[in-house]
Amino acid sequence: MATPPPEPGRIPRHLAVIMDGNGRWAQQRHRPRAIGHRAGARAVNLCIDFCLEKGIGALTVFAFSSENWGRPEDEVGALMKLFMNALEREVAELHRRGVRIAFIGERERFASAIRARMDQAEALTAGNTRLALNIAASYGGRQDIAAAARSLAEDVAAGRLRPEQIDEALFGSRVALSGLPAPDLFIRTGGDCRISNFLLWQLAYTELWFTETLWPALDAATLQRALDDYASRERRFGLTGAQVAGPQHEVSA
Repeated sequence: MATPPPEPGRIPRHLAVIMDGNGRWAQQRHRPRAIGHRAGARAVNLCIDFCLEKGIGALTVFAFSSENWGRPEDEVGALMKLFMNALEREVAELHRRGVRIAFIGERERFASAIRARMDQAEALTAGNTRLALNIAASYGGRQDIAAAARSLAEDVAAGRLRPEQIDEALFGSRVALSGLPAPDLFIRTGGDCRISNFLLWQLAYTELWFTETLWPALDAATLQRALDDYASRERRFGLTGAQVAGPQHEVSA
């Protein structure tokens, strides 16, 4: 069956991205993996530019997972240096362009100098509204859910909350990104078709899109293909297609 044409003007409010393939991109060029991570940082800027151009309100990128701490020490060190350099070099320009920066994950695992830069970036850009850029660093979806459960358990133990008051909405208010709409579209580069412990709660009804393109080779045309595919999909949120199409049910896209 032919793919229906994209619905005109249908743009995701929130885009979530796993930026995979930096190491393989470098290996294909017989270069150190750190070179791939540097090239990947340039692709992040391209993705930000694309979101700003298309009017996408939120972008969440998986920069460093909680499991990535187990990678070789020299690679982790190179990633930390790259992270620090990006915080020093890019934040002022992102602020000028109206981007609000926030970090999700266990930031206490980072060195104090990096944590200070993260705090400064969030404080400087807190009032910006053009794009919410969320950087998942030392983040894991299971860790996120466990932290939310622990927070609710502490409230119950302290008598601030009764167990029967806990529902999906309350639980959702305790996970990362609770102040934003859930991601509408998830993109993973690099060819693997899995979500790798990323935003497990938040991706419940997100549209998933995978590409063989390695992250440093990302271009605007690839991102546009993802948006076109997203616009062609019918999002039912557990309802039937007839219900979604009918005037009696208005389901947010």
